[in-house]
Amino acid sequence: MRYEEKIPKAWLTGTTVLYVVGVAWMAVGSLPDDLGLWLAMSAMFLVLIWVPFNAVPLSKYVYNRIRIDDETLRVGRERIALADLDPASVREAAGQARPTAVRRLATSAGAVDAPVPGLRAADLGNPRLVGGGWSVPMGMDSAVLATRGGEALMIPTRDRAAFLTALGAALGADPDRP
Repeated sequence: MRYEEKIPKAWLTGTTVLYVVGVAWMAVGSLPDDLGLWLAMSAMFLVLIWVPFNAVPLSKYVYNRIRIDDETLRVGRERIALADLDPASVREAAGQARPTAVRRLATSAGAVDAPVPGLRAADLGNPRLVGGGWSVPMGMDSAVLATRGGEALMIPTRDRAAFLTALGAALGADPDRP
């Protein structure tokens, strides 16, 4: 494994600990007399509070997890062969200025078309979002890369610079070479 983007787990851990503490606190006062009521309340809190509060972090884990090995770039549920990616587009994306927070927010809202390195926008239209999600999650950045076949791919990432550096190293693309 050349690169793996770690998923932040603080929110998920915190809400799970709060849920378990709350269910245990309810158990102290109600068990063993009210087992049915305790089970119903525990299930209700799980479905109505814990799941909605953790749906976004869990979907980021499923759809936006990035792994790079010697032959494959894996983003969420999709696998892309490294041989299919254009190293020049990786160099160009790494050379672009880091987008501001406002631009990242607009990109995640779908209001701004991301530039496609090395390709004209008239040739491609909008880049395809990789991973299986519907949009770039808020708070995440994205990198737009091109395949050797001319398709533009938008890849959501938490650390754009580290991702592009690792991808460039896997592709053998020297970021200092034009």
